[in-house]
Amino acid sequence: MVSPRATPAETVEQLFTRGNQALAARDLTTAALAYRTALAIDPTQAALHGNLALALDEAGDVQAADHHYRQALALEPDQAQLWINHGVLLLQGKRLREAEAALRQALALAPNDTSALSNLGVLLAQQYRDEEAETTLRTALRLQPQHRNAAYNLAYLLLRQCRLEEGWLRLEQRDRHGALAERLAKQLPCPRWRGEPLQGRSLLIALEAGHGDMIHFCRYAALAKAAGARRVTVLCHPALVTLFATLVGCDQAIPFDQDLPEGTDGEAPHFDYWVPPLSLPYLFATRPDTIPATLPYLHADPARVAHWAPRLAAPPGVLKVGLVWKGNVNFENDTERSLPSLATLAPLGQTTGVVFYSLQKGAGENEATTPPQELPLTPLGGDLVDFADTAAVIAQLDLVITVDTAVAHLAGALGQPCWLLLPWYLPDWRWFKEREDSPWYPGVLRLFRQPAMGDWDSVVAQVAQALRGRAGRH
Repeated sequence: MVSPRATPAETVEQLFTRGNQALAARDLTTAALAYRTALAIDPTQAALHGNLALALDEAGDVQAADHHYRQALALEPDQAQLWINHGVLLLQGKRLREAEAALRQALALAPNDTSALSNLGVLLAQQYRDEEAETTLRTALRLQPQHRNAAYNLAYLLLRQCRLEEGWLRLEQRDRHGALAERLAKQLPCPRWRGEPLQGRSLLIALEAGHGDMIHFCRYAALAKAAGARRVTVLCHPALVTLFATLVGCDQAIPFDQDLPEGTDGEAPHFDYWVPPLSLPYLFATRPDTIPATLPYLHADPARVAHWAPRLAAPPGVLKVGLVWKGNVNFENDTERSLPSLATLAPLGQTTGVVFYSLQKGAGENEATTPPQELPLTPLGGDLVDFADTAAVIAQLDLVITVDTAVAHLAGALGQPCWLLLPWYLPDWRWFKEREDSPWYPGVLRLFRQPAMGDWDSVVAQVAQALRGRAGRH
């Protein structure tokens, strides 16, 4: 669609209004054009530069957005919101020192701005300055107790420290399931479960977040059954439906992209309650010593195991290792959690007595067809139809080495050995802090952490050393 051009009669004020309307409608191209046209008439308007920067940031043009934020701040350096917006842009670009300076300048101008406090708290937590981060986030929540971002950011910090009681409570203030709650409220004549007795009741565990989250938290289906739930249903991604047929405590798995199946007399099935999976640890009062970690709680289908067996045949005594080096590119921290390429794992190929298989799906999958010469492997990713296939393969491997993706949770849920490579910057809270093991998957997962941002070479060297030892014992 061609964006409308400015008419000769349009004033700067009219262009500014048109740009704001387009920005509110997320028509970023039209918004940017209107702001640029206005700036051609009068380049001294800080608001034009600031809103253009916002539109450019939303459109992904970070460099141009940075330029216009600086232009706006040069014109009006006393505008706290401009400093906040620029600080967030810098934070997203991992320019942490500049971001901190911008956010602190915003707070110097507006000491009680909860948005500035929340974002500064995030930045401090990302640098492991935990005490400063906690103080900053609690200040934001004291000023605005219902500030969802500040509560979520504090939840991340507390959960990473394994301070679960308040961590789960703060996580309940998240707004990440709002759209789902609205949809389910329309579809289902049942309330959200908030801890009422489950004896004789039917519970729907509804879709929330990614595949890995669903695999991780749907272990609570077994606790719901133990609490007396008559029936437990899981609404999940289509790729998980067949796998979840083996989930302990789950009576039925339903794909979210289909209508709910009909119940008796052609009516929708009756659910007494629905619940987001990330709320289950809070509702079951999970503490460090009560983490539900009975493994396995998922199982590979014997027929699929037999189907994959010929492709996984290896000489006796050889260690069979599956590799995953990239996650979903749409994940907010994927550039940090994913490896640059399969070549990063090339040092693993120097270990004798090991054969490698690629479980990589999506981004990076094609790399497995032309692997580094020093890391020969068998590509399987393209033929994995769903997670039930992946489970059948993992069940026949001796070890999985992966970045932080759903495959790590799947291996753990199956009770299969897994080595997990974690970034220094923003590792997921569920792996807690400074641990080399996981109480979520005891005796199964081993954690290898970056010593500094971007330092995968040290991690891979440590994994290679551990792999030589594992192969020797095998």
